[in-house]
Amino acid sequence: MPQCDLIIDSCCDLPAELACQEGVHLLRFPYILEGETFEDDLFQTTTAHDFYDAMRKGAAPSTAQLSIPVLTEAFSAAAARGVPAVYLSFSSALSGSYDAAMLVRDQVLAEHPGFELHVVDTHLASVAEGLLVAEAISQRAKGLTAAELADWAAEARFFVNEEFMVEDLDALRRGGRIPASVAVAGAALDVKPLLNIAEDGSLSLVGVARGRKKGIKQLAACYEKAVAADMPKYVAIGNADCPKDAERLKEALLKVDDGIMFIEGSIGPVIGSHVGPGMLAVVFWGHDKRESLSMVDRIAKRVKGE
Repeated sequence: MPQCDLIIDSCCDLPAELACQEGVHLLRFPYILEGETFEDDLFQTTTAHDFYDAMRKGAAPSTAQLSIPVLTEAFSAAAARGVPAVYLSFSSALSGSYDAAMLVRDQVLAEHPGFELHVVDTHLASVAEGLLVAEAISQRAKGLTAAELADWAAEARFFVNEEFMVEDLDALRRGGRIPASVAVAGAALDVKPLLNIAEDGSLSLVGVARGRKKGIKQLAACYEKAVAADMPKYVAIGNADCPKDAERLKEALLKVDDGIMFIEGSIGPVIGSHVGPGMLAVVFWGHDKRESLSMVDRIAKRVKGE
């Protein structure tokens, strides 16, 4: 039987039926569309097509971090339940929500000194965060304690590998997620940018593809190159209202490994506000991201005691 509760946030972009389980509590990020504020509920009250179609017609949605009141309500409710809990947070490199969660955690623990609450920065986003969350749900079901689950997540996050393709970099530039110079260069080349999530949870441009078909091949090649043979064969595929491309990616991946088990989800409105329609992502258990750091970066981390 589970020995702890799990708190997750909607930036994990999991299918609602997977995220909504007993003992799993969803924090809903807000987004603003055409002057009205909504909650990201994993597309339970709207559809991915409707959201992205609005963007195609000129809508420019914006987002905000989880508020102090929302976090306080969630953590206080967890304390009232009295069950040890773990919150797996959206990357601190992309949002201030993790820092806010740490502040609220300290306040709640001061009021409930006997309560056990762990907050883990996943250093991940979207379906990459979702793959970690899905396995955390499984590990919780296997009986890990809250402390064990927090330690597991803090290590497992470095083995979540991902690559995703976007139509262009303009939405990411507007949201401040990448430098303007990178977006301008991508537009000038008229290519489909390929990105991943770096070890520190920030976004990194790793390549380009001339056309979506070649981009899909490169996503499959990323899996073939970096997948770990001794890790679970679960692969998460996310798409921002491009389901046909998601099917093409599945077919390409199955040619590499016909034993893959897929987790499929839509890129939610919060992440979607920053990547735009057409994003396609592949996420899997692969190599340790920390090993990709250069020697000088490793030395710097040691100096900092990280």
